[in-house]
Amino acid sequence: MPGLYIVATPIGNLGDISARAAATLARADVIAAEDTRVTAKLLSHLGLRVPMTPYHDHSDERARAALVARMADEVVVLVSDAGTPLISDPGYRLVRDARAAGRMVTTLPGPCAAIAAVTLSGLPSDRFLFAGFLPSKAKARADAIAEFAGLRASLVFYESGPRLAASLAALAEGLGNREAAVAREISKLYEQCVTGTLTDLTARYADAPPKGEIVIVVGPPGEAAPEQADDATLDAALREAMADKPVAQAAKAVARRFGLERSDVYARALALKDGG
Repeated sequence: MPGLYIVATPIGNLGDISARAAATLARADVIAAEDTRVTAKLLSHLGLRVPMTPYHDHSDERARAALVARMADEVVVLVSDAGTPLISDPGYRLVRDARAAGRMVTTLPGPCAAIAAVTLSGLPSDRFLFAGFLPSKAKARADAIAEFAGLRASLVFYESGPRLAASLAALAEGLGNREAAVAREISKLYEQCVTGTLTDLTARYADAPPKGEIVIVVGPPGEAAPEQADDATLDAALREAMADKPVAQAAKAVARRFGLERSDVYARALALKDGG
């Protein structure tokens, strides 16, 4: 039938393409692809030659309108570079406009890096939140993490190798030293899933940023015991935190890190600030 077909494609191993997805790609009148060069490799693997048109974050309303118009009597397939379209990828506006125009819209489920990473992590999977990419600026990143701090669910983020250590450190500071996992190259030859606390993972990747597509999974609060701290360790943590934060924010972060009462840590921070 004419309309919009949302087709999930492999996130690494091309053998993960479903028979239904391959058949739909073969019958498409046009494929709306995030990057036509990437999709061309998949089509070559399948032995297909199908017209493609770019559709990505920078596509304007005219591009969407043209695709919606074609859906009246043509099969339009939407794909992303890898995985399920619309999951941290462009596309929701096209789906919205297609529905508003009365076009048939259907989805062909398949690979998704976020779901695959949750299954690899060994962390609680009964409730999880997919949060996409964290902001690159430190303040915006900290604010975003703070929104998730009280959520009793595992958290899933996409990340790049060069930013990984900074994001892990920000997560440790904002969420506490929770259990976490870093999954990369899922379904590919060098698939890897490294588990540990956020502090351990930050240290692991500080001087060795990994390559490939990366997913961070962070366990819910309470999955890991807080760090233990004697007075000297607590004071050192407070001095470090107060070097670039107001006293109240520093006390909050350190209290969460060590599982201590915020009021007690705040009182100690004030004493240190006053030279105690």
